[in-house]
Amino acid sequence: MSFEGGLEYDFQFDPSGDEEDEGRPPRAGTGLYVRFVLAGVLICCLTSGAVATAGLLKAKDIAQKLVPPGHAVQIDEKVITQAKPGKPQTILLVGSDKRFRAGKDDARSDTMMLVRLDPRQKATAVMSIPRDLITEIPGEGFQKINGAYSLGGLELTLKTVRQLLSGGTGGVPRKTFEINHAVGVNFSGFRKVVNFVGCVYTDVDRRYYHSNVGLPPSAHYAEIDIQPGYQKLCGQRALDYVRFRHLDNDIVRAARQQDFLRSAKSQIGSSHLLKNYDPLVEIIGQSTEADAGLGSTKGFLSIAKLAVASAGHPVREIKFPATFVDGADGSYVSATPQEIADAVHDFLHAKPPPKEPVRKARAKGKEGRKRAAKPPKLDPAADYRRYGLRLDSSLGQDVVAPIEARGLLSFRMYYPKALTPRGRYATAADKAPMPRVYTIRDRADKPHLAYRIVVVENPIEGQYYGIQGTSWKNPPILDSAFTKLRMRGRTFELHYDGRRIRTIAWRSSKAVYWVSNTLSLKLSNIQMRGLARSLTRIGER
Repeated sequence: MSFEGGLEYDFQFDPSGDEEDEGRPPRAGTGLYVRFVLAGVLICCLTSGAVATAGLLKAKDIAQKLVPPGHAVQIDEKVITQAKPGKPQTILLVGSDKRFRAGKDDARSDTMMLVRLDPRQKATAVMSIPRDLITEIPGEGFQKINGAYSLGGLELTLKTVRQLLSGGTGGVPRKTFEINHAVGVNFSGFRKVVNFVGCVYTDVDRRYYHSNVGLPPSAHYAEIDIQPGYQKLCGQRALDYVRFRHLDNDIVRAARQQDFLRSAKSQIGSSHLLKNYDPLVEIIGQSTEADAGLGSTKGFLSIAKLAVASAGHPVREIKFPATFVDGADGSYVSATPQEIADAVHDFLHAKPPPKEPVRKARAKGKEGRKRAAKPPKLDPAADYRRYGLRLDSSLGQDVVAPIEARGLLSFRMYYPKALTPRGRYATAADKAPMPRVYTIRDRADKPHLAYRIVVVENPIEGQYYGIQGTSWKNPPILDSAFTKLRMRGRTFELHYDGRRIRTIAWRSSKAVYWVSNTLSLKLSNIQMRGLARSLTRIGER
């Protein structure tokens, strides 16, 4: 076992002895860990490519469109630091529900993220600050940090973040944390851009549902009704999905936003963005505000040059040291000064993500064959306990039998014979009785049958995993790099997120199937392999 970033990873060979692992986890993509903040994603994509090829006049045009008149924010020079040419820069990105030209008190920041471009480091650092973090807002006292945007817009948010990361009142003494630019983007821009790029296919882990009908105002939340399963999300539905807060905490919501961004990046090539960047930049500009310096040609070119120089670097997400607290007066997030100081150090000195360990080769020769021999045959229940699972075949049959009996699918339906120790099938109480049978339409609008089985792992923490099957043989979710694994006569595709398995898939002549980990990747690699190995159909041993 090894530990990195608070997650537990395992690299043991499969315990059953019947698996053949063809390779090791592929390296994660450059933007894999970046959480969803529209301004940051698009500014980085557009500036690095467009400026390198378009020249000074085009850069001036892009800068003016990104920060149009009326959207430039004048920030006190004592608060924002003007970077010297060629030096590293830190950008504060804020996502909010603000309507530009409206009063500040109607806006709430939903996401705050810092990005550091430093060509001297071997990684681009990204750090998200929980919106529910309790801290001191200058002149306003202690409260959740997202209140800074409501009280004083980008400037007060920037002051608050700088004070927090510089030590704050009673904090660990250290050098003033410098922020060179601040960007705010509202949610209307998110909807427009998602629609502009043709929507995003997303692996929805469970049903997201809330209705305010019959509830008192104190229990009102944003209404939403999105069924589980792999599907295309557009505009408002995509926004509802990434913003969902009811029964969620900051940690789970961040994982969901990160997963949506991962899906978007895998489906939208940089060439598509560059060919269509003129209308895209205008959409961004209509929904973005930024410090006046970024809207100038000089400021824009300075960021663009750093982005080009850092283009080949992996992105390293620095985890903010958040502790979730469910208090009598509501939930919030806290962090100690020393924890924050350590995170700031890691942010300013970002290192590439650690390389995946190389698996030891199987020994050769007579002695090696003895060591690699299969263990004694175990009964099924004991076999799956070796994977950290419990055998539960009868319940699985009960779940899929009604669907099979009605002949709703044109391909075979598989379910897991084993579940995690706490896992249970979703029911009407979860507003999502399983399985769900539905139709997915591909980019050419061709319909494909699909089903989704949702397993509840820990509803309090928002952890759900699932089994998906569809007649769509090449869904975008399986386009990423993968390693192969042979189990029970099937060849599985293992899709990794860093060192964790996010998805395991296998293909038949008529369909493709996969097991999806929870949003926070709570299931170990051994459990994921065991779940995939257990997939079976009614009547199959």
